[in-house]
Amino acid sequence: MKITSAEFVKSAVWPAQYPPAIMPEIAFVGRSNVGKSSLMNTLVGRKNLAKTSNTPGRTQLINFFVVNEAVSFVDLPGYGFAKVSRALKRDWGEMIEAYLKNRQNLVMVILILDVRRDPSDDDLSLRDWLEEYRIPYLYVLTKVDKLSNNQAINRRRIIERILNVSADIKPIFFSAVTQKGRGEIWQVLDAHLQSLAGE
Repeated sequence: MKITSAEFVKSAVWPAQYPPAIMPEIAFVGRSNVGKSSLMNTLVGRKNLAKTSNTPGRTQLINFFVVNEAVSFVDLPGYGFAKVSRALKRDWGEMIEAYLKNRQNLVMVILILDVRRDPSDDDLSLRDWLEEYRIPYLYVLTKVDKLSNNQAINRRRIIERILNVSADIKPIFFSAVTQKGRGEIWQVLDAHLQSLAGE
């Protein structure tokens, strides 16, 4: 997809604060410090559309963006690593689940995993939510530039085994440094959006 525009719309916590559901929405979610903002920025060709941070857990709101005035990207709060209170972690879980449960124009979730780390209980819980609410999702394995090709392939096999991924679903390798995977991710998104438009 050729990106002609990418703009921040608003931040929200609960459904009443979300922007109008007028276009298909793709949400990005993963553990804190997994490279979520870098992935979003790379996909739209902007350096600072989504704010990156060296401090895990900095994104504590749901951030909405519009791309090409045709599709909405949603940056969901990271989970897992942040040094925050249990109450705040519980609130984040409730915030994410409320979004997944209530957002009628949500068409796909990009579930982001660091290729160097095994999926956590939080990752597996999120995957279970997506299955329960029948939301299509795509696994993206970030930071592959930090491993050799063989190491990355071996890590993907391990992650697939933990996730119990079916043979026809291959998580996509991604690197914000080399832009590896950018085109492949857009191919999946474009195909999914076109299939919805044809319904």
